[in-house]
Amino acid sequence: MLTAHLPAGYVLARRWPRAAPGIVPAALVASVLPDTDLVFFYLVDDRAIHHHRYWVHVPAFWLAVAAIVLPLLRRSRYLPAALAFLAAIFLHLALDTIGGGILWLAPFSDRMVELVTVPATRSHWVASFVLHWTFLLELGIWGTAIALFLKGRRT
Repeated sequence: MLTAHLPAGYVLARRWPRAAPGIVPAALVASVLPDTDLVFFYLVDDRAIHHHRYWVHVPAFWLAVAAIVLPLLRRSRYLPAALAFLAAIFLHLALDTIGGGILWLAPFSDRMVELVTVPATRSHWVASFVLHWTFLLELGIWGTAIALFLKGRRT
């Protein structure tokens, strides 16, 4: 996914089963949080290692966070926001699995799991992604987010 993480987090928050304080901001922040590793990827690592191999893109890390945080918050008013946060993290990882590859089997395997391989058909990788059929999924997410936003403004 190139552009649809934030709108996907918005859709998740808007479709959350129960309204609770902090759901929308938690989902929005978490929906893009794994890609903060791009700062390190470009400015420090000089693109030596694919950024989906960094810890913020590893599901096992987030499962460990959930195993620690959720029991601590189980009787807290912050639990719904924490659940939305973690759901948005895993939504990000699921979306990245479509064409980018995620280490779903780590720490047992270093194999990147991806559903579709996007071939390098253009001179720049972004053009290859935008012109691949999977980009239609991103457009669908954007359309859904915009429709929910407009519906919310009318009510």
